[in-house]
Amino acid sequence: MTPVGQDAATLLGAYDEHLRGPVELAGATDVATDGPLYRGRFSDTGFVTHRPLAPGADLPALVARTIAHFAATDVVEFEWKTRGHDLPGLAPLLRAHGLVPGPEETLMVGPVDLALGESAGPVTVRRAGADGDTTLWLAEADGVLVGTGRLEVVPGTPFAGLWGGAVDPAWRHRGVYRALTAARARYARAHGVRLLHSDCLPTSRPILERAGLVAVGTTTPWVWRR
Repeated sequence: MTPVGQDAATLLGAYDEHLRGPVELAGATDVATDGPLYRGRFSDTGFVTHRPLAPGADLPALVARTIAHFAATDVVEFEWKTRGHDLPGLAPLLRAHGLVPGPEETLMVGPVDLALGESAGPVTVRRAGADGDTTLWLAEADGVLVGTGRLEVVPGTPFAGLWGGAVDPAWRHRGVYRALTAARARYARAHGVRLLHSDCLPTSRPILERAGLVAVGTTTPWVWRR
């Protein structure tokens, strides 16, 4: 296992080691490799990922072959998930081949122990269900639903992901998201998780930073459509 500290470089190294590559294709109905690339299919959509590419990687050939691969199928679109520390020539190539970038998100990673805490005020957080390694969490105030979130444990790694955080607009800035984060962190630690991660928008970043997660980079989805 990669030694884990709190500095961004070490946390990014753990992210690259454990969360990039075939682990992102769990649940895919079909997976194919092309050198460093992993191409997966989920129903009528495709997905492309890879670990950090070597400087000598033949990017034009990899991009061209990937488009040809999915064009020969009946998928309606595919996503190539890039990270900000990928080779600098990748994004311009994807754009040149007609892929369109989605919103940039921040990669957040941090030790689970720093995200622990207690739900405050009138908010109660409970685990509402599970589907394999994914658990659904609800935040309620006097029996009324005010927030939701998911926790996805990544098997075979020290990680779990924080996803789907949503808070009723009338309850924003009242600690609901933080309470959801803390409850999921306590559950994750009890199940052997050492690190949390999330791809977040600017609205969530300050809350995750207060929970001990560190911004280690960015991610941008590039999408090809027929």
